[in-house]
Amino acid sequence: MDAKATLVTLNNGKKMPVLGLGTYNLRGQNCVDAVKTAIDAGYRHIDTASLYQNEAEVGQAIREKIADGTIKREDIFLTTKLWNTSHEPAQVREAFDASLSKLNVDYVDLYLMHSPIGATVDSNGTTVLTDVDYVTTWKAMEQLLDTGLVRSLGVSNFNSEQLRRVLENGSVAPVTNQVECHVRLNQKKLIKFCKDRNVIVTAYSPLYRPGSTLGPEDGQSSKHPMEDARVVEIAERYKKTPAQVLLRYLVDIGTVPIPKSGNPDRIRQNLNIFDFALTPAEVVT
Repeated sequence: MDAKATLVTLNNGKKMPVLGLGTYNLRGQNCVDAVKTAIDAGYRHIDTASLYQNEAEVGQAIREKIADGTIKREDIFLTTKLWNTSHEPAQVREAFDASLSKLNVDYVDLYLMHSPIGATVDSNGTTVLTDVDYVTTWKAMEQLLDTGLVRSLGVSNFNSEQLRRVLENGSVAPVTNQVECHVRLNQKKLIKFCKDRNVIVTAYSPLYRPGSTLGPEDGQSSKHPMEDARVVEIAERYKKTPAQVLLRYLVDIGTVPIPKSGNPDRIRQNLNIFDFALTPAEVVT
């Protein structure tokens, strides 16, 4: 299957590739090189955020691949995010404009509220939570759609009740809810909640990470999921790597995984998951 053609249709009719490159903690030339490697490998979905402090590098890599003829701007689905310290309605446009300037592209495909929790930085440089209602922030974000500089809006790290409030009080439905999701935190209830409301779940940390939230059974296991005997067995069956099996699992349960890597081989391997699918029995194993 051609990974470039593997798309999911969002609730506003626009299409998003079902696997993307996460860029958290990728900085400097390493970030530029990782994004360019990903685009050369066939990735068409790149995820960044103001918080990551790498929007300039992500934008540079995309522009360089446009310049060399590998892609056109419309080939790339680019996501960035509004950070917690810009939740006041008057701050939203300024924060978005700052991100767009750093990216140095004509538009952003998807703009997410990074978290439902508003914050500010006091005179001592300490981050302090605020009582700004995320619904108010969302309504300010909706106005960005009128500019033509944003194609779709979504949220991140929202639970079902928080998402419900946005759906019930906003004028525009979020197209996605980006949350931590992996084999040990499969977000089954949240995925069903979102699916019933035509909201896609985007899965960050899809390959698990040190300090990741564990599922209820995993206090008993210190093994990384890639070393799990069931995962290894399935990988051998399909002649795939354990990482590819874990990513395919997330696709098969209906999410859009965005694995982060700066390693060229792993970047390429992570995309190579569209020539097999897990059986229902393997998904629940």
